[in-house]
Amino acid sequence: MQRKAYVPGVVVLLAALLAGCTGGSDEGGSTDNSNPGEPGTSTAAAQPGKYTTLPEACGVVSHSTLDSLLPGIKQLADGTQRTAAYAGEATLTYDTDRKVGCRWKVESTTATDHLSIDFERVVSYDNAVSDDTQAEALFAKQVTAADLPVPVASTTTPSGTASGTTSPSPSPSTSPSASASASPSTSASPSPTSTVPAADLQPRVLDDLGDDAFLDDALSSSGSTAKQRTVTVAFRTSNVIVTIEYEEQPATVGVVPDSEEMQDKARKLAAQLADSLAG
Repeated sequence: MQRKAYVPGVVVLLAALLAGCTGGSDEGGSTDNSNPGEPGTSTAAAQPGKYTTLPEACGVVSHSTLDSLLPGIKQLADGTQRTAAYAGEATLTYDTDRKVGCRWKVESTTATDHLSIDFERVVSYDNAVSDDTQAEALFAKQVTAADLPVPVASTTTPSGTASGTTSPSPSPSTSPSASASASPSTSASPSPTSTVPAADLQPRVLDDLGDDAFLDDALSSSGSTAKQRTVTVAFRTSNVIVTIEYEEQPATVGVVPDSEEMQDKARKLAAQLADSLAG
């Protein structure tokens, strides 16, 4: 009979302990921030990015585009070599949902051409920062690292309009790529038939590609060998950053790769990749 009388007391004690654990303190204790109706007590998670996967990098460029960028492919007589040239070489990666890439290198009778494309899907691990915002911040760092020269105002072509966008670089003299576009003799083709002003070929921010984009153009300074030109086009669409590098080194010393032609080819490829992502 005494054991039966003791049970209710235990129930009361347990109830009191539970109430003490879940209730807030009356004297300086923290309040439960999950109470409904209180402003600022809960924060909605930032929106995820549009993209959750990435394309197969070595298969995203058409054969016709590779023929244009890498003319040596069509000069290959061996069908096996041509197939391998089209296939490219995948970039080593440990997570194909986060980063993929592909590389091509083809020699022709006049030059050696290199092409690389890289896709990076940005994911934010901060609930207060969206994937898009994180990608935007990373791309801004990429633009800063490119050290684009201060643009020269021009309204001759759409490219010139883009070159009027304010660059993050404080001085053109500190930019390694500024030398590639300082004058028509180094940034454009030696051919007098070029009709594009040198100002429109300078490294610049692009306003007609993805959410953010820029183009860089650098010419090697080596005087003992043929000069190599590297054109880089990078753009961001939502939470994916795409970077294209197109390089050409002529087989003959003294020949300068045509800046206008290389930029045009790289920008066309970038537009195709942007369209494929959008689709």
